[in-house]
Amino acid sequence: MAEQVKRAFRYRFYPTDEQAAELSRTFGCVRLVYNKALEERTRAWYGQQHRISYLQSSAALTQWKKTEELAFLTEVSSVPLQQALRHLQTAFGNFFAQRTKYPRFKSRKKSRASAEYTRSAFTWRNGQLTLAKMSGPLDIRWSRPLPEGSEPTTATVSRDRAGRWFVSMLCDDRIAPAPATKNAVGIDAGITSLVTLSTGEKVTNPRHERRDRARLARAQRELSRKAKGSANREKARRKVARVHARIADRRRDHLHKLTSRLVRENQTVVIEDLTVRNLLKNHTLARAISDASWTQLRSMLEYKCAWYGRDLVVIDRWFPSSKLCGACGAVAAKMPLNVRAWTCACGAVHDRDINAARNIKAAGLAVSACGAGVRPQGSSPGGQSALKQEPLQREP
Repeated sequence: MAEQVKRAFRYRFYPTDEQAAELSRTFGCVRLVYNKALEERTRAWYGQQHRISYLQSSAALTQWKKTEELAFLTEVSSVPLQQALRHLQTAFGNFFAQRTKYPRFKSRKKSRASAEYTRSAFTWRNGQLTLAKMSGPLDIRWSRPLPEGSEPTTATVSRDRAGRWFVSMLCDDRIAPAPATKNAVGIDAGITSLVTLSTGEKVTNPRHERRDRARLARAQRELSRKAKGSANREKARRKVARVHARIADRRRDHLHKLTSRLVRENQTVVIEDLTVRNLLKNHTLARAISDASWTQLRSMLEYKCAWYGRDLVVIDRWFPSSKLCGACGAVAAKMPLNVRAWTCACGAVHDRDINAARNIKAAGLAVSACGAGVRPQGSSPGGQSALKQEPLQREP
């Protein structure tokens, strides 16, 4: 039976000069309201240990609009400003729940320029989207249709560092579960091979950043030679941003195709719980790990498995997948990264990555059959459970 979910559909659009100016003003006002509310809440928290609620911030916004200094806030739609306060409230909720760090101020140069419009602030008519304070609809490139019979509930407009404009529309969608299958696959993430599957298949790492590294370096050198604050420097900055955008787009497209195939072909998908943040501290491999984007790979597997009725099993980070012999179960004392093939005392010859993927699959199937807490041979550091099954949905 099809399950109803909230799904975002992202499209590129080309605003008129008038629309671009209106949206740019809105982005600036959203950033100002967010930062000013954060400043007030920070002062109250660190000065008086007092929490300011969303309703208090909303009332303060009304008063700011009445001042001569901030009267320009009335020139843009009020809905994106209110949404900025709601996003700040969510950030503080996550902070007090110890899920994230303390909220940070938004930067004009580094933060994402975006504004969120709810249903009361845009018009959806005849397949055209018209935002508040605008006379005409957005010129959207419909690369794929919205779900039949569904209308957007929110529209988030953004502009990336390369100057491209996007609108993301959140809609209700019904996704049918994928056809049932008995297949299961273990996935070992790597650098030379992006992933190695328990079937023995190795998916080559496209290395998108490395392929465009010379182009990126040339653009960055040109940027460094331009005078700060000049129009030529802004042109050079956008050129650098376009190279970064090209890398990110190609990487995301490749990961979407790979994860969709894995979810479509397998009922159970087993991966490792890698601590990417700690792995990035290895300055020798940090650039290659970032280019592989293991975190994005896992995120895609999580929500796609949830959508299509698949099981995602996550193996504990201390499970010795690479050092464990898949034939006899013995655990090697050491396994340096430069060892790509090894021979066990029992005589079995292993390809490091394929052996790890098969061990991950076996451990994941044991978790599915016996439940969380199953331990492999040998003890894990700190007495931690060697296996765990992670819920498919993250905490809000």
